[in-house]
Amino acid sequence: MEITRTTLGIAVGIAGTLFLGYCVYFDQQRRKDPLFKKKLRERRQKAHQNASRSRTLGGPLPDMSDHEAMQRFFLQQIQLGEELLAAGDLEAGVEHLGQAVTVCGQTQQLLSVLQQTMPAPIFHLLLKKLPEVSERLRASMKANGNSLQEEDVE
Repeated sequence: MEITRTTLGIAVGIAGTLFLGYCVYFDQQRRKDPLFKKKLRERRQKAHQNASRSRTLGGPLPDMSDHEAMQRFFLQQIQLGEELLAAGDLEAGVEHLGQAVTVCGQTQQLLSVLQQTMPAPIFHLLLKKLPEVSERLRASMKANGNSLQEEDVE
């Protein structure tokens, strides 16, 4: 018996309809679950917290003339960046590492270490984001009355 195009088209249509029905049924079951709404709310809250945390600069900016405050800020940014990268939040992690590179006195050495220790795609994302982070940090410091020397940023 030969299968005609019409028969094949009908069979594909029926299979597609059954698949869509299957998807709709299980989506309804998932949405009726009382824990679904709770989990969805928690997931949205966590995403909102991560987004707001990535927008902040990791606390107040230190005084540029205070070497110890700058060092604490630098170490804090490195630590936050590593933690966020380990947690899978690449954007926020790269943001904090970019801030650390921006305030670092030995930018080339730090970039060299980061290049050796980070996966290439993440390092390239850091390099791409570095001018933006640097400009944002510079603008924030000007607004706070601090100034960043041009030779400090590369």
